[in-house]
Amino acid sequence: MERFFIDSIIKKYLAEQFFSNLSVLEEDSTTFTINSLSKSPYIKIMAFNKCVIINTSKSIHSKVKSALSNKSRDEIFEFPFIYGQTIHYIPDVKKIQKVELLEEYTYELLQGNDIYKLRGIEGFDNSIVFDCNGNTSTKIVFLAKKDDEIVGLAGAGEETEKLWEIGVDVKSEYRKGGLGTKLVSNLTLDIIKQGIVPFYSASITNLGSQMVANRSGYIPYWIDTYGNILDGSSPYNIYVKNLEL
Repeated sequence: MERFFIDSIIKKYLAEQFFSNLSVLEEDSTTFTINSLSKSPYIKIMAFNKCVIINTSKSIHSKVKSALSNKSRDEIFEFPFIYGQTIHYIPDVKKIQKVELLEEYTYELLQGNDIYKLRGIEGFDNSIVFDCNGNTSTKIVFLAKKDDEIVGLAGAGEETEKLWEIGVDVKSEYRKGGLGTKLVSNLTLDIIKQGIVPFYSASITNLGSQMVANRSGYIPYWIDTYGNILDGSSPYNIYVKNLEL
């Protein structure tokens, strides 16, 4: 898979997610866009290369633009009405490679309907989640077992037809042995072989997850904040509810 193909898929995805034109992603600028789908007050901020995109609902667009125009990137990401930041990684096509698996585990690769035999599994919320109807957006899973117990699992959910997001979970007693890296590295190549672009996400506070990304051959590509709906449901609402936007 060529880097230009990964770039084109990711950029198209970002433009759609932030209601922006593709050309904006190449600019050294701060751009304000409107989320036409959000009925509640909403804000999400993204940094990619030299550009920053601030996406809001129409109801607060003018006030946010007034507050953040002519601000630096750091000042924008310190805005009190946002919380949580995520680093998103793409595979480095020059470094990603199949890695030797740990001999103390057995492994399974599941795809399609085979994934549904994992219904009811708990403790792997970063890699696979089933909704109340027993459905999941996870398209492929690579798991490790110890004595027939699933102890580690990497899964990829569909964001678009050509873009899947990888997540990984390893039970606490089996961490720090490199299992997470092995699962992510090998699953990444299985996804790439299908012509799909995988990406990996980690909270800026989760150093362990960031290390897995790095060791698995991933490089940071963009950062964004959580998409915050300012309807009183924020855990920090008590601190900001009396502030005027």
